[in-house]
Amino acid sequence: MDAAAELPSAGVRRDADALVVALFQAEGARLVQLARWFVDDRTAAEDLVQEAFLRLARNQHRINDPDRAAAYLRSIVINLARDHNRRGLVSLRHRPPAEVDDRSAEDHVADGESRREVIEALRGLPRRQRDCVVLRYYVELPVAEIAATLGLSPNSVKTHLRRGLRSLKAELEEPR
Repeated sequence: MDAAAELPSAGVRRDADALVVALFQAEGARLVQLARWFVDDRTAAEDLVQEAFLRLARNQHRINDPDRAAAYLRSIVINLARDHNRRGLVSLRHRPPAEVDDRSAEDHVADGESRREVIEALRGLPRRQRDCVVLRYYVELPVAEIAATLGLSPNSVKTHLRRGLRSLKAELEEPR
């Protein structure tokens, strides 16, 4: 095979690499914030996001529409966080306790009993409701992007949001 025949694929590879780099610059910090809603450990959240970008880079040939790459990436992070939590429940007693994270200034400001209560209530929601509420109100995605991220219809997203908010309200307004 001659070198000229390889140029288009090399160009496609550079474009795909550029997409991954651009997504990292644009979405990296938000994805870590997203992962933090699902896992307690900041380091674990960063690792999950890094793994998501690695998976995206390995499977970038599957992305036909670069505009949907961010939604694809968010869905990878959510799925990795779910897997992390499932594995964590099984392996929790087989690993040494994690070192306490250095807390960011943002974490210090947001710290407080009400924040912990909200996180507990969020984690108590059914999976789809939790995913929709976190993506809508903490990552601030519009309904259409949530639908694309989770592979749901916009009406399903609205239903999950409505039910999730109703459950959160009941849980958080309940006297302790």
